[in-house]
Amino acid sequence: MMRRRDFIVHTPEEIVRIRAAAHAAALAREEIASLAKPGMTTRQLDDLAGAVIRSMGGIPTFLNYAGFPRNICISVNDVVVHGIANDYVMKEGDIVSIDVGVTLNGGIGDTAKTVVLGDKRTSKDIESLMTGTQEALEAGILAAKAGRHIHDISEAVAKTARQYKLGVVRDLVGHGCGIQLHEPPEVPNFVTKSPGPQLVPGMVLCIEPMFNLGTHRVYVEPDQWTVRTQDGRPSAHFEHMILIEENQTEVLTRV
Repeated sequence: MMRRRDFIVHTPEEIVRIRAAAHAAALAREEIASLAKPGMTTRQLDDLAGAVIRSMGGIPTFLNYAGFPRNICISVNDVVVHGIANDYVMKEGDIVSIDVGVTLNGGIGDTAKTVVLGDKRTSKDIESLMTGTQEALEAGILAAKAGRHIHDISEAVAKTARQYKLGVVRDLVGHGCGIQLHEPPEVPNFVTKSPGPQLVPGMVLCIEPMFNLGTHRVYVEPDQWTVRTQDGRPSAHFEHMILIEENQTEVLTRV
């Protein structure tokens, strides 16, 4: 790992470990999402998530990270991110964000997706929220190429949010990842004045749009973790890890 002033370049040996952890995280994300059902508590889902991650030989990265008490983050409806599993019984039509971290052989994978539970037909607003957030993630990935800057990712994500008229959370951002869960640089979902670091081969980034159906404003509950939309309207969160290479960008958490 080579730490520059404001970003990290990983060695080929580190990338092998990061790639394996990211793949495990992607598989875990999909399996956990498939297990989420109406009538289940978020605590039950979290217990299953821990078992899924451990069955792959991994360790839940989030458990005890800075005091976080559960295996993964489960954020329902107006919870943007960092939801703590509890006795809430999930119901048909709930919007559930599943954010998974896996530590495996010294590498870390971090990825998230949002699902709508059950067969209940979703409203046009919810469809727009889900589609817009996913499209923003893909736009950010397409913009992430060696020689460009973090600003280019942010601009692509923010442009998609504007097209769908969604609120872009400004209090939370994407980040570098790989050997530690949070590494520099930050990857905002909104345009800043700074171009940010130039993208170079060996950088591993988490791009993670967090969009709200209403205001971009959020607040943190007294538990110091749970982030909710200020107006109580739904939020969606999708996240992929990418590796910048000389001639391409590899999505490490694609399955």
